[in-house]
Amino acid sequence: MAADSSTDPISIVDLFAGCGGFTQGFHSFATSGSTRSAFRSVAAVEHDIAAASTYALNFSEEVGGTDHIYAGDIEDWHPEDLGIEAEVILGGPPCQGFSGLGKEDADDPRNKLWREYLRVVNTIKPKIFVIENVDRFLRSPEFALLHAATEKPDGELRDYRLVEFSVLNSADYGVPQARRRAIVIAVRRDLKELDDLRYPRRTHGKGAKAEDSLIPGADPLQPWVAVGPEVFARTPYWALTTSLPARQCAPLGKTLPGVFKTTDLHVGRRPVELSVRRYMSIPEGGNRHDIPDELSTPNWIAHKSGSHDVMGRMYWDRPSVTIRTEFYKPEKGRYLHPRAHRPITHYEAALIQGFPPDFKWCGSKVQIGRQIGNAVPVGLSRAIAGTIHRALRG
Repeated sequence: MAADSSTDPISIVDLFAGCGGFTQGFHSFATSGSTRSAFRSVAAVEHDIAAASTYALNFSEEVGGTDHIYAGDIEDWHPEDLGIEAEVILGGPPCQGFSGLGKEDADDPRNKLWREYLRVVNTIKPKIFVIENVDRFLRSPEFALLHAATEKPDGELRDYRLVEFSVLNSADYGVPQARRRAIVIAVRRDLKELDDLRYPRRTHGKGAKAEDSLIPGADPLQPWVAVGPEVFARTPYWALTTSLPARQCAPLGKTLPGVFKTTDLHVGRRPVELSVRRYMSIPEGGNRHDIPDELSTPNWIAHKSGSHDVMGRMYWDRPSVTIRTEFYKPEKGRYLHPRAHRPITHYEAALIQGFPPDFKWCGSKVQIGRQIGNAVPVGLSRAIAGTIHRALRG
């Protein structure tokens, strides 16, 4: 690969790309004084056709069309046949097998897909690769094997060294969401100048005070960003519709609902009267424990010490809880609007994740919900992009 100048965009490949949250964060990073992204996508792989179609709507023009966006199994994708080269590979192999919310089945075949990630790494031979996953990944057998593959003389990844592998909280980087993710960064061993690559420095901290950052010698951290002023103050109080606009698109050849902008996603559910009465009984910051017995369920009444997030309202003055794939179901977690008597909408969840208002979406409500919940928070991705750009371009 030819040497790159300090102004050339850094080429990236996104594996298990989803709708493109990781890519959006990298694309939104620009050097000081520039309006052009410091990164350029050259290929992406995503199994889910709706998520891949969303990715195509937003990034295919830069990739050079849809030919380098592969909507299929990564096992069947061979970058050597396409002549793809890249300096950075990104990816978050499916985590359901070892997620704390899953069955933690060590034999779940989805846990083995990280091996396909490594195959692509060894084929393209990027300067840096980044793996993103649930925090429990670092305690999984898969991570132990990954680490060993870089340390053993005959390991599958012996040409790489893990320089960082820990858990980052997106709230520490200005995201209005306390989402903890394992971030693994590896560099190619022959590039000694990259040995000092480290995580981006935190910009925000829990309990930090804005005025403290102005005191010489004090911690320069800003306070965590509250979700109320950052998101809910920007969205309509009520969701006046339960349906997405009647549109169709086929960016990758399969017809799906769309195209929708993020601002089109302010759609609600159609709750029954009992649900509305429950919502109305829950005060700001409250949860299922505040619901009167006559409106509650025998299970909730019997279990007073369980999760305090079920049927919970998001706190106006704190970051949100982790946005998961069914964020529109308050029975799944603290997903009620801080003040309105309704769950949060897809629009609000997308803003919490950091997607811009003009980001384009493809798929049904359920498919788009899954795309939003599975995405890497854009603000966290952008922070990682910055530290990688400094390492590669100085």
